[in-house]
Amino acid sequence: MIKVIILGAGNVAFHLTTNLLKNIEVKLVQVYNRDITKIQYLKNQTSITNNLTDLKEADIYIISIPDNAISNFSSKLELKNKLVVHTSGCTAMNELQSNSNKGVFYLVQSFSKERKVDFSKIPICIEAETDKDFKLLKKLAKSISNNNYSINSKQRESLHIAAVFVNNFVNHLYYIGNQICEENKISFEILKPLILETANKITSLDPINAQTGPAMRNDTKTIEKHTTKLTVNQQEIYTLLTKSITKTYGKKL
Repeated sequence: MIKVIILGAGNVAFHLTTNLLKNIEVKLVQVYNRDITKIQYLKNQTSITNNLTDLKEADIYIISIPDNAISNFSSKLELKNKLVVHTSGCTAMNELQSNSNKGVFYLVQSFSKERKVDFSKIPICIEAETDKDFKLLKKLAKSISNNNYSINSKQRESLHIAAVFVNNFVNHLYYIGNQICEENKISFEILKPLILETANKITSLDPINAQTGPAMRNDTKTIEKHTTKLTVNQQEIYTLLTKSITKTYGKKL
């Protein structure tokens, strides 16, 4: 059985903790967080602490905190000959500053505490300094998900950039679409089947073949009509994306 300690209490740490508590191949021996009130709900399920000197023995120590805090936080860990990993998509493995063995355990998913996720479908990207540690991380990953990948730090940074485009930026466009609906007293619910179909379409088509819309058709009349209805900020985003689409498909406005 793999012994694991989670360091952090954010969205990723919360969901990972929830999963590992139910995982029969893993023993979650402890959860650390600087603000212990955020992990008090776990006190009857596993050991909790807000003191790094009180960390228990484990096979893997998973740092799941904001990216910009990983380097400094890891430098405070005295875990020689132990495996310490982080869950960041855009932080290189060598930014871990502890005197331990180093690795990465990156879950490619958007996490919100209010929504349950199916861990069996989440891609997990792993990296380690040694073959022994890689095999251990792979064993942990397999106990959680059916989708596991060996990804180095350079690849993971590019993957994280791609994830920002397909997740964070797309969600912001949902927000703008919702704004436009609210301003015109239209229910955003009308657009949800379209959103789902667009997402489902790329399970069978490459994105390049799934594109539709006025920019794809070079429908300048519709494009001009749209821009007159938008705020300055919305116009900038609409125009930038329209130009990118028309350039992709070799058409000029």
